[in-house]
Amino acid sequence: MEDIVAVEKSPEEMPAILTSRPQTGLSFLAPEPEDLEDLYSRYKVLSPAAFIRVVGSEFVQKYLGEGPRMVRDVFRLAKENAPAIIFIDEIDAIATKRFDAQTGADREVQRILLELLNQMDGFDQNVNVKVIMATNRADTLDPALLRPGRLDRKIEFPLPDRRQKRLVFSTITSNMNLSEEVDLEDYVARPDKISGADINSICQEAGMLAVRENRYIVLAKDFEKAYKTVIKKDEQEHEFYK
Repeated sequence: MEDIVAVEKSPEEMPAILTSRPQTGLSFLAPEPEDLEDLYSRYKVLSPAAFIRVVGSEFVQKYLGEGPRMVRDVFRLAKENAPAIIFIDEIDAIATKRFDAQTGADREVQRILLELLNQMDGFDQNVNVKVIMATNRADTLDPALLRPGRLDRKIEFPLPDRRQKRLVFSTITSNMNLSEEVDLEDYVARPDKISGADINSICQEAGMLAVRENRYIVLAKDFEKAYKTVIKKDEQEHEFYK
Protein backbone atom coordinates (compact mmCIF):
# COMPACT_ATOMS: atom_id res chain seq x y z
CA MET A 1 0.00 0.00 0.00
CA GLU A 2 2.85 2.37 0.80
CA ASP A 3 4.11 1.75 -2.75
CA ILE A 4 0.89 3.03 -4.31
CA VAL A 5 0.81 6.10 -2.07
CA ALA A 6 4.42 6.91 -2.99
CA VAL A 7 3.65 6.69 -6.72
CA GLU A 8 0.63 8.97 -6.32
CA LYS A 9 2.69 11.63 -4.56
CA SER A 10 5.41 11.77 -7.22
CA PRO A 11 4.04 10.29 -10.47
CA GLU A 12 6.34 12.36 -12.69
CA GLU A 13 9.43 10.80 -11.09
CA MET A 14 8.36 7.20 -11.60
CA PRO A 15 9.42 6.62 -15.25
CA ALA A 16 13.02 7.35 -14.26
CA ILE A 17 12.88 4.88 -11.37
CA LEU A 18 10.61 2.01 -12.39
CA THR A 19 11.28 -0.33 -15.31
CA SER A 20 7.59 -0.62 -16.17
CA ARG A 21 4.30 1.10 -15.64
CA PRO A 22 3.33 1.35 -11.92
CA GLN A 23 0.67 -1.10 -10.80
CA THR A 24 -2.92 -0.11 -11.41
CA GLY A 25 -4.67 -2.81 -9.41
CA LEU A 26 -4.63 -4.12 -5.86
CA SER A 27 -6.93 -6.66 -4.24
CA PHE A 28 -7.69 -7.13 -0.53
CA LEU A 29 -8.79 -10.57 0.62
CA ALA A 30 -10.43 -10.42 4.05
CA PRO A 31 -12.69 -12.74 6.07
CA GLU A 32 -15.26 -9.96 6.48
CA PRO A 33 -15.68 -6.60 4.69
CA GLU A 34 -15.91 -4.87 8.05
CA ASP A 35 -12.35 -5.95 8.83
CA LEU A 36 -11.08 -3.48 6.24
CA GLU A 37 -12.85 -0.35 7.49
CA ASP A 38 -9.90 0.92 9.51
CA LEU A 39 -7.61 0.31 6.56
CA TYR A 40 -9.82 2.38 4.26
CA SER A 41 -9.70 5.28 6.69
CA ARG A 42 -5.93 5.13 7.01
CA TYR A 43 -5.50 4.94 3.25
CA LYS A 44 -7.60 8.06 2.67
CA VAL A 45 -5.49 9.95 5.22
CA LEU A 46 -2.17 8.83 3.72
CA SER A 47 -3.07 9.33 0.08
CA PRO A 48 -3.55 12.69 -1.67
CA ALA A 49 -5.79 11.05 -4.27
CA ALA A 50 -9.54 11.38 -4.68
CA PHE A 51 -11.21 8.30 -3.17
CA ILE A 52 -14.17 6.81 -5.06
CA ARG A 53 -15.84 3.96 -3.22
CA VAL A 54 -18.54 1.73 -4.72
CA VAL A 55 -20.02 -1.65 -3.86
CA GLY A 56 -20.04 -4.37 -6.50
CA SER A 57 -23.77 -5.04 -6.17
CA GLU A 58 -24.52 -1.38 -7.00
CA PHE A 59 -23.57 -2.08 -10.62
CA VAL A 60 -26.34 -4.68 -10.93
CA GLN A 61 -29.33 -2.61 -12.02
CA LYS A 62 -32.88 -3.30 -13.15
CA TYR A 63 -32.46 -2.18 -16.74
CA LEU A 64 -30.25 -3.76 -19.39
CA GLY A 65 -27.03 -1.86 -20.02
CA GLU A 66 -27.18 0.26 -16.87
CA GLY A 67 -24.45 -1.72 -15.09
CA PRO A 68 -21.78 -1.38 -17.80
CA ARG A 69 -22.65 2.31 -18.15
CA MET A 70 -22.13 2.83 -14.43
CA VAL A 71 -18.72 1.15 -14.67
CA ARG A 72 -17.73 3.57 -17.45
CA ASP A 73 -19.02 6.51 -15.42
CA VAL A 74 -16.95 5.53 -12.38
CA PHE A 75 -13.75 5.26 -14.40
CA ARG A 76 -14.49 8.51 -16.23
CA LEU A 77 -15.02 10.27 -12.90
CA ALA A 78 -11.72 8.89 -11.61
CA LYS A 79 -9.82 10.07 -14.69
CA GLU A 80 -11.36 13.54 -14.45
CA ASN A 81 -10.28 13.80 -10.80
CA ALA A 82 -6.87 12.13 -11.08
CA PRO A 83 -4.91 11.28 -9.07
CA ALA A 84 -7.70 9.00 -7.92
CA ILE A 85 -8.38 5.65 -6.30
CA ILE A 86 -11.37 3.53 -7.30
CA PHE A 87 -12.29 1.20 -4.46
CA ILE A 88 -14.77 -1.57 -5.33
CA ASP A 89 -15.99 -3.42 -2.26
CA GLU A 90 -17.54 -6.90 -2.52
CA ILE A 91 -16.17 -7.32 -6.05
CA ASP A 92 -17.37 -10.94 -6.05
CA ALA A 93 -20.90 -9.62 -6.72
CA ILE A 94 -19.93 -8.89 -10.34
CA ALA A 95 -16.68 -10.77 -10.95
CA THR A 96 -17.33 -14.45 -10.31
CA LYS A 97 -16.03 -17.09 -12.70
CA ARG A 98 -17.87 -16.96 -16.00
CA PHE A 99 -20.17 -19.76 -17.08
CA ASP A 100 -22.92 -20.35 -19.65
CA ALA A 101 -25.43 -17.71 -18.57
CA GLN A 102 -28.94 -19.08 -18.23
CA THR A 103 -30.83 -15.88 -17.44
CA GLY A 104 -30.82 -12.26 -18.52
CA ALA A 105 -29.52 -11.27 -15.10
CA ASP A 106 -26.54 -13.62 -15.44
CA ARG A 107 -25.73 -12.23 -18.88
CA GLU A 108 -25.91 -8.68 -17.56
CA VAL A 109 -23.46 -9.47 -14.74
CA GLN A 110 -21.07 -10.93 -17.29
CA ARG A 111 -21.37 -7.78 -19.41
CA ILE A 112 -20.54 -5.71 -16.33
CA LEU A 113 -17.42 -7.79 -15.73
CA LEU A 114 -16.34 -7.44 -19.37
CA GLU A 115 -16.76 -3.67 -19.18
CA LEU A 116 -14.72 -3.60 -15.97
CA LEU A 117 -11.92 -5.56 -17.64
CA ASN A 118 -12.03 -3.26 -20.67
CA GLN A 119 -11.78 -0.17 -18.48
CA MET A 120 -8.83 -1.58 -16.54
CA ASP A 121 -7.05 -2.48 -19.77
CA GLY A 122 -7.75 0.93 -21.29
CA PHE A 123 -5.84 3.05 -18.79
CA ASP A 124 -3.71 5.82 -20.24
CA GLN A 125 -0.24 5.41 -18.70
CA ASN A 126 -0.17 9.15 -18.02
CA VAL A 127 -3.39 9.10 -15.99
CA ASN A 128 -2.77 8.38 -12.31
CA VAL A 129 -5.73 6.16 -11.38
CA LYS A 130 -5.47 3.08 -9.17
CA VAL A 131 -8.06 0.36 -8.60
CA ILE A 132 -8.50 -1.45 -5.29
CA MET A 133 -10.95 -4.31 -4.88
CA ALA A 134 -11.99 -6.23 -1.79
CA THR A 135 -13.68 -9.59 -1.31
CA ASN A 136 -14.16 -12.32 1.25
CA ARG A 137 -14.75 -14.88 -1.52
CA ALA A 138 -11.49 -14.81 -3.49
CA ASP A 139 -12.00 -18.40 -4.62
CA THR A 140 -15.01 -17.36 -6.73
CA LEU A 141 -13.29 -14.59 -8.74
CA ASP A 142 -12.79 -14.86 -12.49
CA PRO A 143 -9.14 -15.64 -13.36
CA ALA A 144 -9.20 -12.93 -16.04
CA LEU A 145 -9.57 -10.30 -13.34
CA LEU A 146 -6.68 -11.67 -11.29
CA ARG A 147 -4.06 -11.85 -14.01
CA PRO A 148 -0.93 -9.61 -13.82
CA GLY A 149 -1.53 -6.23 -15.38
CA ARG A 150 -4.98 -5.92 -13.85
CA LEU A 151 -4.69 -6.83 -10.20
CA ASP A 152 -0.93 -6.88 -9.75
CA ARG A 153 -0.93 -7.35 -5.99
CA LYS A 154 -3.10 -9.46 -3.77
CA ILE A 155 -3.05 -8.79 -0.03
CA GLU A 156 -4.72 -11.28 2.28
CA PHE A 157 -5.96 -10.36 5.74
CA PRO A 158 -6.09 -13.67 7.63
CA LEU A 159 -8.23 -14.37 10.64
CA PRO A 160 -6.74 -12.99 13.86
CA ASP A 161 -4.48 -15.19 15.95
CA ARG A 162 -4.87 -15.57 19.71
CA ARG A 163 -2.90 -12.41 20.53
CA GLN A 164 -4.87 -10.37 18.01
CA LYS A 165 -8.21 -11.73 19.24
CA ARG A 166 -7.28 -10.71 22.77
CA LEU A 167 -6.45 -7.20 21.58
CA VAL A 168 -9.70 -6.86 19.62
CA PHE A 169 -11.85 -8.11 22.51
CA SER A 170 -10.02 -5.78 24.91
CA THR A 171 -10.38 -2.75 22.65
CA ILE A 172 -14.07 -3.25 21.88
CA THR A 173 -15.08 -3.94 25.48
CA SER A 174 -12.98 -1.15 27.00
CA ASN A 175 -16.05 1.11 27.32
CA MET A 176 -18.52 -1.65 28.17
CA ASN A 177 -19.76 -2.20 31.70
CA LEU A 178 -18.80 -5.85 32.16
CA SER A 179 -19.52 -8.04 35.15
CA GLU A 180 -16.46 -9.36 36.97
CA GLU A 181 -17.57 -12.86 35.99
CA VAL A 182 -16.99 -12.15 32.28
CA ASP A 183 -13.79 -13.95 31.29
CA LEU A 184 -12.77 -12.66 27.87
CA GLU A 185 -9.74 -14.96 27.86
CA ASP A 186 -12.15 -17.89 27.66
CA TYR A 187 -13.43 -16.65 24.28
CA VAL A 188 -9.92 -15.79 23.10
CA ALA A 189 -8.79 -19.36 23.78
CA ARG A 190 -11.63 -21.05 21.94
CA PRO A 191 -10.59 -22.74 18.68
CA ASP A 192 -13.43 -21.35 16.56
CA LYS A 193 -12.25 -19.34 13.57
CA ILE A 194 -13.63 -15.84 14.05
CA SER A 195 -12.83 -12.53 12.40
CA GLY A 196 -12.53 -9.08 13.90
CA ALA A 197 -16.04 -8.37 12.61
CA ASP A 198 -17.29 -11.49 14.41
CA ILE A 199 -15.77 -10.29 17.68
CA ASN A 200 -17.45 -6.93 17.24
CA SER A 201 -20.78 -8.68 16.60
CA ILE A 202 -20.35 -10.83 19.71
CA CYS A 203 -19.70 -7.83 21.92
CA GLN A 204 -22.53 -5.83 20.34
CA GLU A 205 -25.01 -8.67 20.74
CA ALA A 206 -23.95 -9.26 24.36
CA GLY A 207 -24.59 -5.60 25.11
CA MET A 208 -28.00 -5.72 23.41
CA LEU A 209 -28.99 -8.77 25.46
CA ALA A 210 -28.34 -6.76 28.61
CA VAL A 211 -30.31 -3.79 27.26
CA ARG A 212 -33.29 -6.00 26.43
CA GLU A 213 -33.41 -7.10 30.07
CA ASN A 214 -33.08 -3.51 31.33
CA ARG A 215 -29.65 -4.17 32.80
CA TYR A 216 -26.73 -1.75 32.86
CA ILE A 217 -24.14 -4.47 33.22
CA VAL A 218 -23.20 -7.20 30.74
CA LEU A 219 -23.11 -10.66 32.28
CA ALA A 220 -21.20 -13.78 31.33
CA LYS A 221 -24.43 -15.41 30.12
CA ASP A 222 -24.89 -12.53 27.68
CA PHE A 223 -21.48 -13.14 26.14
CA GLU A 224 -22.05 -16.88 25.99
CA LYS A 225 -25.37 -16.54 24.20
CA ALA A 226 -23.98 -13.89 21.84
CA TYR A 227 -20.95 -16.02 21.03
CA LYS A 228 -23.08 -19.04 20.14
CA THR A 229 -25.39 -16.90 18.00
CA VAL A 230 -22.55 -15.44 15.94
CA ILE A 231 -20.73 -18.75 15.53
CA LYS A 232 -23.93 -20.49 14.41
CA LYS A 233 -24.57 -17.74 11.85
CA ASP A 234 -21.03 -18.09 10.46
CA GLU A 235 -21.43 -21.85 10.14
CA GLN A 236 -24.72 -21.44 8.26
CA GLU A 237 -23.15 -18.96 5.83
CA HIS A 238 -20.21 -21.30 5.27
CA GLU A 239 -22.58 -24.16 4.42
CA PHE A 240 -24.45 -21.88 2.02
CA TYR A 241 -21.29 -21.09 0.03
CA LYS A 242 -19.98 -24.68 -0.05
